[in-house]
This record gives sequence, C-alpha cells and structure tokens, in this order.
Amino acid sequence: MSTPGIDFPFTVFKIANMERNLDAIGTVFTVHYTVTRFKNDEQAGAYGSLGFEAPEPDTAIPYPQLTEATVIEWVKAKLGAEKVTELDAALDAQIDEKLAPTKATGVPW
Repeated sequence: MSTPGIDFPFTVFKIANMERNLDAIGTVFTVHYTVTRFKNDEQAGAYGSLGFEAPEPDTAIPYPQLTEATVIEWVKAKLGAEKVTELDAALDAQIDEKLAPTKATGVPW
C-alpha cells in the first residue's frame, strides 16, 4: 500500500525541547529531538539530545528568532551525514522487524 504523492521511505526530524541560558540572547546549550522514519506505511522513531557550545557573538541567533528548521539544521550538522544515514538504517531495521518479525516474546502456557 502506498500514499499518493508521498515518496517512501522518508525521515522527519522534530525539536522536542531546548534548554537555554537566560542571557541576553538566550543561548541554547541542549537540544532534544525526535526522528521518525516512515516506510511501507509503517513508522519507527528515536529520541536524542545534543549539547551545543555557545556561538560566536556575531553569528548568534537570539532565542526568539530561532525557528524549528534552523535548529533541525544544527542537529543534523552536529550529527553529521554518516550518523543521519545510520539512524535511517536503524529505524528501517525496526520497521522491517515489524513487517516481518524474527523474534517473539511470551510463555508457552
């Protein structure tokens, strides 16, 4: 089954929360994010947190002006392309296990 107009698989990053200093610009020092992978009408997700160093004053974006898209770019840049690819592969493996289970739990009685 497929959804018209959507190319599978795809991944969605979302920002769950941020921690910041109460300084003049609201320097963000921790970002909590979720990653959801969609494939074959199934999905799998992960949660992570990353720490960030204070930016140079001339490149800092004041907290009220941050957008989710900007912070997602920070997260992906900090993770690096290789780690993002590894996340996709791990989430694909979770989806594959849902679609064709190779393990089970329970008791025989």
